[in-house]
Amino acid sequence: MSDFARLARLLFPHVETTPAQLMEQQYPPRNLPEGALVTRFAPSPTGFMHIGNVYTANVAERAAHSSGGVLILRIEDTDKKREVENGVPLIIRSLRDFGIHFDEGPLLSGGEAGAYGPYTQSERKPLYHAFCKDLVERGHAYPCFCTAEELDALRQRQEAAGQTPGYWGEHALWRDASIDAVEEKLGAGIPYVMRLRSPGKPGGRVKFKDVIRGDIEMEENFADVVLLKSDGIPTYHFAHVVDDTLMRVNQIIRGEEWIASAPIHLQMFWLCGLKAPKYAHVSPMMKEEDGSKRKLSKRKDPEAAATFFVDEGYPAGAVIEYLLSIANSNYEDWQKQNKEAGYRDFPFTLKKMSASGALFDLIKLQSVSSAFISRLSATEVYAQATAWAGQQDAALHTRFTQNPDYATAIFAIDRDIPKPRKDIAEWRDVADYVSYFYNETFRMDAGQPEAEPALRKAVLEAYAAVYEVNDDKDTWFQKIKDLCEPLGFCPDVKAYKAAPEQYKGSVSDLTAILRVALTGRKNTPDLHSIMQLLGHDTVLARLKAGAL
Repeated sequence: MSDFARLARLLFPHVETTPAQLMEQQYPPRNLPEGALVTRFAPSPTGFMHIGNVYTANVAERAAHSSGGVLILRIEDTDKKREVENGVPLIIRSLRDFGIHFDEGPLLSGGEAGAYGPYTQSERKPLYHAFCKDLVERGHAYPCFCTAEELDALRQRQEAAGQTPGYWGEHALWRDASIDAVEEKLGAGIPYVMRLRSPGKPGGRVKFKDVIRGDIEMEENFADVVLLKSDGIPTYHFAHVVDDTLMRVNQIIRGEEWIASAPIHLQMFWLCGLKAPKYAHVSPMMKEEDGSKRKLSKRKDPEAAATFFVDEGYPAGAVIEYLLSIANSNYEDWQKQNKEAGYRDFPFTLKKMSASGALFDLIKLQSVSSAFISRLSATEVYAQATAWAGQQDAALHTRFTQNPDYATAIFAIDRDIPKPRKDIAEWRDVADYVSYFYNETFRMDAGQPEAEPALRKAVLEAYAAVYEVNDDKDTWFQKIKDLCEPLGFCPDVKAYKAAPEQYKGSVSDLTAILRVALTGRKNTPDLHSIMQLLGHDTVLARLKAGAL
């Protein structure tokens, strides 16, 4: 038996399964169509979901499902200090709020979906040990018993000598220790970590192809990085290699902050005798401020939190459409040409993603969201607005649920037309949008149009005298036109523009007086439809009140 094999048995006496056996028996190749991508979203349960995380998760979801592949949710909980209670359900709910659903991973109801788990790293300890034992047997890993004080002293010596700080080369104190020395430490119960025996050298180079950024060349890893911590739990670097291998991930999509770690990961794949998946490093969410760009900050920017968009009432589909327009610049053109299609029909591709920072613009999101809502049916608007109000606006929720048909009819006005209105950008706008349809929230907030009180009184009283609730739109408008000349208004807009000095206003101005009296607004959807919905008694009551 070789020294490496003896060391491996000494360190992992209870590990019998090899990586090859795991990959053949427990985690075999997936049966998927050619070109199908297996991606994963692998957050830590820290209790905060950044909108950048939603962006990356959506990219991973679109890449997987657009190719007929699989999306995995994997929980990276190896750093217990950062973990919060119920962190995993928060992740699942947050992503579900945006319509991002996983094929495999933890479930809200408990348990897991999928045959390639466990999907929580803290439950995969035996798997990491199997791979680490294999590395020891082949001379690529070893135990290190250095204390924190020894490592700090090493760093100080390196800095004083102008050397690159780190545990590498001649500075790797336990790299070439004898088995007897290791056995002595183990017998004394001294804590240790497992380190990679890196073959890299300072100044060496590594090249790899990023699906988004193209060819990347960097300095290769030459540090003997930690594989397993003293509690036997892996570092992110090692866990990532093992997990993505066993789960058969073939496309890693993650933030660009991990580019610096790519040389470590590629080296680990190589030393484990594994083929590395393809990498795609996604740019961070940026915000424009004072003429420059900075990263969207969870400390400075409310919109950095995924919950912000849920609380404000942006439809999940609108947020995803906006994020897709950032991810693939051709999404907006595609959407205009495929108005009846949903965003899941868009032929998403990683290769069209920009390598520069993704600029997040709330104003643009509002534009996308208002267009999105304008395409929904009245029933869909009612359902989504009511669901949001159930969590955020109890009074609105009560009004809507007391008479669903009435509320739905409000949203039907000016909706099924070639160019529907875009008054609502978020569900928080709805309470104000519908306020004049309910007597308890009706206010004359818009003020009166520019008309003398006496003229306003004359207009409202004259119309009240001819008003009939059952008038169709043509009859309704003809009655308004018939009132124009007796009251000094011009019934024809073009004629009025030709000689405005001869009139008190046009038929539009007379209608504006009615509109404000009935809605408190100068700009509303179709007034005839509004009056039909308000009903006879409410219309007459408001005409009378406006004439006072």
